[in-house]
Amino acid sequence: MTTYTGERSRSRVVVRVDGNPLCPRFDLRLHSPSGFNWGYAGSGPAQLALAILADHLPSDENRALANYQHFNNRVIARLEGDRWTLRSCDVAEALAGIEAGELADA
Repeated sequence: MTTYTGERSRSRVVVRVDGNPLCPRFDLRLHSPSGFNWGYAGSGPAQLALAILADHLPSDENRALANYQHFNNRVIARLEGDRWTLRSCDVAEALAGIEAGELADA
C-alpha cells in the first residue's frame, strides 16, 4: 500500500510518497512554483492534489487532471495541522466518490 506523508515547518514543506519526495508534476499543470501546501483551497494545495492523483494513477494523467480540483476541495484543503498521512486506499475512496458524483466540496 502506498503512503503519502506531509510535514510542514516554518522553513519548508516536505511531501513524500513511500519515503521518497513526491514529484510536483509541473509538467501537467503549474499552479504553485513554490511547491505544495494543504489546509485551504489555493495554488499550493491544488499542486499537491494533482501530484498525488498523478502518482496514484500513473497510467492515466487525463483522469488525474479531470479530478484533482475536486480532490483538492474534498481532501487536501481539509487536511489539518503540520503533519498528515494518506494511504492509497484513502485516495482511491475519495476518487471513487468524486467520480460517482458525490462532490462533497463544500
